[in-house]
Amino acid sequence: MASVSSLLGTDSRGEPRLPKGGPFGLLRRATLERDRPADRRLNRFYRTGAGLIGLALIVFGVLGVTRRLGAFSTGDDTVWGMNTNGALSWLSIAVGLALGVMMLVGGNLASVFCLVLGALFVLSGFVHLAVLSTGANVLNFGISNVFFSFAVGLALLFVGMYGRVSGRLPHDNPFWRARHPEAAVGAERRQRLADRHRREISEDWRRQDREREWLRRPGPGRGARRAAREESPPRN
Repeated sequence: MASVSSLLGTDSRGEPRLPKGGPFGLLRRATLERDRPADRRLNRFYRTGAGLIGLALIVFGVLGVTRRLGAFSTGDDTVWGMNTNGALSWLSIAVGLALGVMMLVGGNLASVFCLVLGALFVLSGFVHLAVLSTGANVLNFGISNVFFSFAVGLALLFVGMYGRVSGRLPHDNPFWRARHPEAAVGAERRQRLADRHRREISEDWRRQDREREWLRRPGPGRGARRAAREESPPRN
């Protein structure tokens, strides 16, 4: 039977999409980069992810606060199909505002904050699943709240890990470049050479366009110019 790696094929560099061992091999190779600052693309992703999730939590909390619920009420008051009370509403607003601050800060701090907060949301889902029908359920969680907590936690973990968990990071990733400085220098040199080659080709095309336009101009001496053009040695 063909392995998972052979079924998935290779990437654009001709390397297998998954290391030896398939998905579990990829998981074993995964490491979190802590030291390198995020580049502009990663920073934009951290900011956007934190801002959108924070906005959703703030809206959920504000809708709960406007209903003037008791701080630890355990009634059937719902927002977006989920149970809520005063404490849960204000907690949602506080967490949403914290994510809003991380959206303004950005960088690795926003990434780490999303990682930690995502883990706390997942843990909260398990804890409230255990106390769902007990007096310890002070935040009035229902099963829909548990699923929402899992969903938000996984989304935050994805935002925080994006571009930092290494296994098959692309070679233009700043964290990959930090771990492979020699290869990164070689890749940058090749990129500069390719850019210079493209500029030279573009300049040559523009020069040829100018020459063709010059030959098409009407007026005396047109035949002489065309003859000089035909007799001139070809350019390499």
